[in-house]
Amino acid sequence: MSKLLVHCCCVHCSAYTLKYWRDSGYQVTAFWYNPNIHPFTEHQSRLAALTTLTDKEDIPLEIHPGYDLERYFRAIVGHESDRCPICYQIRLQTVAEYACQNGYDAFTSSLLISPQQQHDKIIEVAREIERSSEVGFKYADLRKRYSDSRRITKPMDLYRQQYCGCLFSERERYKDGSMDPKSTEA
Repeated sequence: MSKLLVHCCCVHCSAYTLKYWRDSGYQVTAFWYNPNIHPFTEHQSRLAALTTLTDKEDIPLEIHPGYDLERYFRAIVGHESDRCPICYQIRLQTVAEYACQNGYDAFTSSLLISPQQQHDKIIEVAREIERSSEVGFKYADLRKRYSDSRRITKPMDLYRQQYCGCLFSERERYKDGSMDPKSTEA
């Protein structure tokens, strides 16, 4: 059975993604590395939710040590309006390196299920990393299954984030005052 390392950005994107790859015959391990998520309390809330899911579903979870927030901010300085591809590269490169160092056959990301992400950019970045590493990239377009992922997690009453994760996406989410930061309707 091939070993697949699945980068997990949040529990709601990860639930169906992990299920899909496991049901497809892979030995799945979830991997947490998201230095873009700000503030730290948000990072920890998302990690706690993912930990609950992986424990419940008996899926191994590897957590990259440290928060690495400085790495993220250094990389995007001067590129704030085009930060997402840089963020994808930071995270997926780390995932691929870990996969290569720890005997995984391939890597993928739960980012690929989200209709809010730059899908083509994620694929482009992942393919570039695949070409320069010793580990493959597994792709599946799971965007039509996004609501299935939410249905898996909703009965678990897990933390539900209100923005992509970075400080800039949080500002974009709340800047016009139309969304109360305490609302759970994202």
